[in-house]
Amino acid sequence: MGCFYDSAQKDPSVVEVIGVWCGGSSSFGVVVVMDSATNAVAAARVKLPRSSSRFSHVTPIHCGLRELRNRINSVKNTQKITEAMKLVSAAKVRRAQEAVINGRPFSETLVEVLYYINEQLQTEDIDMPLTNIRPVKKVALVVITGDRGLCGGFNNNIIKIAEARIAELKNQGVEYTVISVGKKGKSYFIRRPHIPVDRFLEGMGFPTAKEAQAIADDVFSLFVSEEVDKVELLYTKFVSFVKYVPVIQTLLPLSPKGRICDMNGVSVDADGDEFFRLTTKEGKLAVERDVVRTETAELSPILQFEQDPVQILDALLPLYMNSQILKALQESLASELAARMCAMSNATDNAVELKKSLSIIYNRERQAKITGELLEIIAGADALT
Repeated sequence: MGCFYDSAQKDPSVVEVIGVWCGGSSSFGVVVVMDSATNAVAAARVKLPRSSSRFSHVTPIHCGLRELRNRINSVKNTQKITEAMKLVSAAKVRRAQEAVINGRPFSETLVEVLYYINEQLQTEDIDMPLTNIRPVKKVALVVITGDRGLCGGFNNNIIKIAEARIAELKNQGVEYTVISVGKKGKSYFIRRPHIPVDRFLEGMGFPTAKEAQAIADDVFSLFVSEEVDKVELLYTKFVSFVKYVPVIQTLLPLSPKGRICDMNGVSVDADGDEFFRLTTKEGKLAVERDVVRTETAELSPILQFEQDPVQILDALLPLYMNSQILKALQESLASELAARMCAMSNATDNAVELKKSLSIIYNRERQAKITGELLEIIAGADALT
């Protein structure tokens, strides 16, 4: 493998290096040499350069073999848990995604119907309380968060948006109240009693029309009674499988243009949705993507009412409120499941890398122990001779 000379002798003898082993630390090793003249074998523990160690990229962990085995087993168990959570989230996110995409045409068509009715009734003396735009003195913020953790920054992102909006309203001198939806939002606002909360609501799995109606009734009563002048929805919009954006949508008063808009009047409607199919490819989870365009019914600009327009509005406005809140709940859940799937996928990959690093350290420690035992045997045999 190599040779060096003993400079202390006038007639230097050639010493051949017959083995080098890394010890328990990445900066030390054992060198076994043999004198070519006498065939004597000796070993010494030497300090190695940092770059000479093949494991210099591994962070040193000073513990015994038993502790390393326990850590490796613990990482393996954690990997199994994160892998299972990833697969469960992948199965649920498909169902939530279908609910989001299938519900969008109905809610968007309903908005257009209300818009056309509003256009037809502008010349008549009919009071539409949900379209009345009045000076904003108080705002109701419906903050939709998740019920569980382990989903990356999903909950933190929507809470940061809520904090920023609350700070903006304070600077403008506008009062506010919060309707918190989700366990994470409840735990956050309970710890902050200075933030006024009108109501706490917790999710019950996949959103239902009954759950959305409970929120809609509370919001409707606050707005019609003029306790608040504006209602805003703060939720996470499901854009794609790997992209979900926190948005602030103005729920009340209704947009005069018949669109779903944010607080600045910018439309948040989706031009196209990415639809994902989860498949298995070479024994691993794979994703196929398709773009689905949201299609709405074409409405005639000339509408005739068989019933009194007030009765039609009384029937459609609660339905509109329910559909918009249900859509926000569905998109928030789909975003939460997608975020959890990505987080568990990253956690599984990290567990694989950590297990590999610990296995390298374990093998290195085990090899060092074996080398030490061999050196003791060689030293004992040399002493007997």
